[in-house]
Parts: sequence; structure tokens; C-alpha cells
Amino acid sequence: MTQSLNRRTLITLATSLALSIPFACAAGSAVVKIGFAGPLTGPQAHYGEDMKSGIAFAIDEANASQPKIGGQPVKFELVAADDQADPRSATAVAQRFVDSGVNGIIGHFNSGTSIPASRIYSQAGIPQISMSTAPAYTSQGFKTTFRAMTSDTQQGPTLGNFAVKKLGLKRIAIVDDRSAYGQGLADQFEKAAKAAGADIVQREYTTDRATEFSAILTNIKAKRPDAIFYGGADTQSAPMVNQMRRLGMTMPLISGEMTRTDNFLKTTAANGNGVMVSLAGLPIEQAPGGAAFMGKLKAKYKAADFYAPFAYDATMTMIRAMQSANSADPKKYLPVLAASNVPGVAAKTIAWDTKGDLKNGDITIYKAFNGKWVPIESVTAGK
Repeated sequence: MTQSLNRRTLITLATSLALSIPFACAAGSAVVKIGFAGPLTGPQAHYGEDMKSGIAFAIDEANASQPKIGGQPVKFELVAADDQADPRSATAVAQRFVDSGVNGIIGHFNSGTSIPASRIYSQAGIPQISMSTAPAYTSQGFKTTFRAMTSDTQQGPTLGNFAVKKLGLKRIAIVDDRSAYGQGLADQFEKAAKAAGADIVQREYTTDRATEFSAILTNIKAKRPDAIFYGGADTQSAPMVNQMRRLGMTMPLISGEMTRTDNFLKTTAANGNGVMVSLAGLPIEQAPGGAAFMGKLKAKYKAADFYAPFAYDATMTMIRAMQSANSADPKKYLPVLAASNVPGVAAKTIAWDTKGDLKNGDITIYKAFNGKWVPIESVTAGK
């Protein structure tokens, strides 16, 4: 990851924020600013654009209802910033959000950016609903941190138990990208797989920018594993699968939700067949109105993929909390947000425990087949 911000990046960021943040009222309505930060440039930009689509869709829907808070008309505004999937960029963005007076944060996308930014939001008392799955995000004791998805402590064990108990895999190799997300998920998977009786024959490491894995895969091939688990993004898992097949490695790859993307399917084509991944929640297309929701979302925002519904749920939950509290003041609506118990489209219910982790632990395992992600089993974490 980029380790520092150059002067040009700072100027561009400051200009972007200045242009996108409304400070006055619009058409007689008070402006309520909802901040979003994620990777909008670079190899992970498709994740950020996906998440941004869900937020924008929720804000458009909320504004169409002519919302009021405290009896006064309001207009919700999306304030988006590119954190480049970089921790230092993320903290710079977070401080500018705080200084500009945003009313709430949906983001960041990555665990590695959400965790350092969360301290800044906590100190300012601004609620943050993140896509972060790393356990460290909600273990800091901040009252302002909430998850939009299940944590690694829920997904990792689900995948580990599924691989060993359901698929009968006994010899497993593990690779992770050393990110807060990738390593955290891999650690939880390894712990569960070992407890279920599997032998971890090799543990390898790469980076979230790598695209060449021949040396790692050659070492793993010699161990003759039944499967490989990868903790990281599709920008690594896709080329990894293609290189596995070129090396004659036919065993399945198992991974987390960052691999469950259209980008992975397009990049791997037939090589991706058989890859298995987890994703929080039940299949949205199977929920009442889920297929229609996704149809409208993708028709309006071409970048929308599977993160968009989670971002939509997070945004709508925050907006509902403001309306229920009759205030967009973070200090006043935060307790209402923390006590949320509302239906979602990506999850049956949006409700958090005292740490900010989702109480609903539904997780679905998908398999790639002929260019589609096919759900093969849904489970409740811990059961």
C-alpha cells in the first residue's frame, strides 16, 4: 500500500471535498451530510464504486420521500472521498470529514483503513458503519463503530468447518495477503479447520498488490493439499486461480467475500469453476423483493455488485436512526442507532451487540459455476 500522501494528492483531496460538501441549505431544506470513504482509484476501485452505489441509492430513495427531521425538511447529501485503500490516506480523509461537520460515516471499505480512521471518528463522536470484517475494528471499545457485515470471527469458522466437516478436506494450504482483512480471515479459518481435524500443510504470505504467485504455488503443490484457502481480494485470488490451473493444480480454492465478485468471474472464466467463497447474509435474490431491488439498483448504478446492498442497509439504518431521534446531531442519534433493530435487504435484521458486531450471523457459501455465483449452503454462524 502507499505509505505516504504527496502534496498533489492532498490538494486534490481537499479540492474534491470542498466541492462536494454543501455548507448551506438547498431549496429550503437543511443539508445532512453522510460521508463515504473507500478505494475509488487503484486496483480495488471496483469495491469502492460498488459500495458507493448502494449508499447513493439509499440517499436517493430517502430524499424522494421528502424527509423531515425534528419537523423540518432535510436533504441528505453524499460526501465521497477516495482513501486509496491506504491507512494514511484514510486518516487524512477522516480528519477532513470531521472538520467539515459530516453527520455520519458509511465506510471505510477496507479493515486496514476502517480501523485507524475509527479512532478519529470516535474522538469526534461521529457514528461509523464500516464494511470492515477484522475483529480489531470493534474490539477497541469505541461506541461509534458498527459493522455492515459479519466479522471474521463469524465467517472464518464457518468456512473452516464447511471445508472440513462438509467437504471432507483434510490437507489444506493457506495463503493470505498480510492485510488486516486477509490475515484475520485466514487466522480464523486456520483455527477452525485445525479444530475440526484438518492438517494445515503450508502457510504462505503475499501482498495485496501482488499478481505473480508461481513460486508460492509451486511450494504448495509439493505438499499435495486437498484445497487452498486464500485470505484477500479478488485482485490476487483471480490471478492465483489462473496460475494454479496452468500449474496443473486442480484442487479448489476457498476464499472470503472479497473474492465473490463479478470481476473474479470475468478474470478467471472457466478456471474459476469450483471456487468456493462465503458472504454475509442469505442470498438477496431469494428474499422477498430482493430480485426486484437488485434489478433497480443495477439499472441505475452499473458498478453495483454484492457490496451495494450492505451499503444500502447501512445508510438506511443510519437515516432511520436520525429520523427516530428527531436529530442529525451525532450525539443525539447515536444511542438510537446503537439500539437499531430494523429489517434489511442484505440481512434479515440489522441489529448490533454492545461492541457493534451484527447479531444476525447468517452466512452463505457460494460456488463459482459457468460465470455465476451459485449458493450451495446457508448457515448461522456458531451453529
